[in-house]
Amino acid sequence: MATRGRISLGSLEVLKIRKFERVWSSPRSRGKSQGFVFYKPLEIPDDFFCLGHYCQSNDQPLRGHVLVARETSSEPEAESPALRKPINYSLIWSADSPHDGSGYFWLPNPPFGYKAMGIVVTKTPDEPEVEQVRCVRADLTENCETCDLLLSMNSKFSKVSFKVWNTRPCKRGMWSRGVSVGTFFCSTYSDYEQVADIACLKNLDSTLHAMPNLDQVHALINHYGPTVYFHPDEIYLPSSVQWFFKNGAVVYSRGSEKGKAIDNQGSNLPSGGTNDGAFWIDFPRDNDARSNIKKGDIESAELYVHVKPALGGTFTDIAMWVFCPFNGPGILQVGLVNIEMNKIGEHVGDWEHFTLRVSNFTGELWSVFFSQHSGGEWINAFNLEFIEGNKPVVYSSRHGHASFPHAGIYLQGASKLGIGARNEAARSKLAVDSSSRYKVVAAEYLGEGAIAEPSWLQYMREWGPAIVYGSRSEIDKLINLLPVYVRLSVVNLFELFPTELYGEEGPIGPKGKANWEGDEKCY
Repeated sequence: MATRGRISLGSLEVLKIRKFERVWSSPRSRGKSQGFVFYKPLEIPDDFFCLGHYCQSNDQPLRGHVLVARETSSEPEAESPALRKPINYSLIWSADSPHDGSGYFWLPNPPFGYKAMGIVVTKTPDEPEVEQVRCVRADLTENCETCDLLLSMNSKFSKVSFKVWNTRPCKRGMWSRGVSVGTFFCSTYSDYEQVADIACLKNLDSTLHAMPNLDQVHALINHYGPTVYFHPDEIYLPSSVQWFFKNGAVVYSRGSEKGKAIDNQGSNLPSGGTNDGAFWIDFPRDNDARSNIKKGDIESAELYVHVKPALGGTFTDIAMWVFCPFNGPGILQVGLVNIEMNKIGEHVGDWEHFTLRVSNFTGELWSVFFSQHSGGEWINAFNLEFIEGNKPVVYSSRHGHASFPHAGIYLQGASKLGIGARNEAARSKLAVDSSSRYKVVAAEYLGEGAIAEPSWLQYMREWGPAIVYGSRSEIDKLINLLPVYVRLSVVNLFELFPTELYGEEGPIGPKGKANWEGDEKCY
């Protein structure tokens, strides 16, 4: 992890600042309960420099951060310094607040060959001193994009709209090197296309020295590993992959009607390649054996852990994969009516996951990603449920095993109309403690041979067969039973569902999914 809370990015060293001075707060927008507050960082060490200011809503704890930077001595032959003052500033917007007076938003204008990292906010119309921030040499930066629209305000005197966004690197994932500074971007362009006039930092230190070693990985999992609660009415429980193989799972190949038993470690599964439809896994043909394997075996269940760098190695992502032998049928909610589907949603071999994001500056759990079928959501740590003080709770939905941060009913689809796929999450005695029941299966950044990846992880084909029933015809029958005024909404709803929910094909394993190397996919 980071030394003294600092991380080297090569030519720059960065430090996380979490102490702020309030500068200005926006008035509450119509129909919204919260406003947004703009802060400048405080207690910056003498040899570090501010890169921009910070913004967040006023209805949550002040927990964010911005990075400050200083040059290192790692590039003595560089012709230009890594950091330079801006030439001047451009005023983007000004507004009044009943509580904080006037606020002025300034974009630093960088010298040629440099990039601005963030916006500066002042209480007066006087242009800020150029000493207030630094711009960064372009080759030490990555392009960044806007995300999470925070604030949208309309002027009383014109049709111009003022918008504020969070920012993040355009390229994300375990091989990407973009580092989020924690600053925000704002603009008055009404047709803004997610292209920011500021940049993110870039980690040029190939060693990623702030990433945890293997002992630290285990310590993090032991400390933060969530308990996964399954619904009290869940009948399709998780198991270990080895239990699944041992209890009769077979692998089929295209052109052959006879399946082959899979050994306990999956070493006779075809490895590598792509999901070309040449192989798939299925249950044994014997009805009793099929019925038994469908139910899973929670006593054998364990979480399969993939550890990887995030945001240029300033965070560690601990992706924890849950395997269930079977995904049960879905439930459609239409208003107050719940319709238990017959086959729609069923498939063999269900892989779901959640991801812990840990700050490499402090070792602090920052947020958790909850995977929910074809998407999911990041939840900040302060909005999670915890047991034992520091271990989050994850709720696995009935039949579908999607992950949620709290118990309750979640609708996927046209939820504003009360129409959607119903996900039921509740606490029960059916639980798996990932802090002790886990296995690290991959951590590429540690180097070749550091982790012995299991044979089954290299299987890149489907963990379930294509379903032969006509799922579309079943959907059409279901839609025809509904009142005319909701049929169109339900048709659109089914179009939003992932293909796997229709039961048309089995899912691929963890290593074949986009988020194995890439960032998590949010809704």
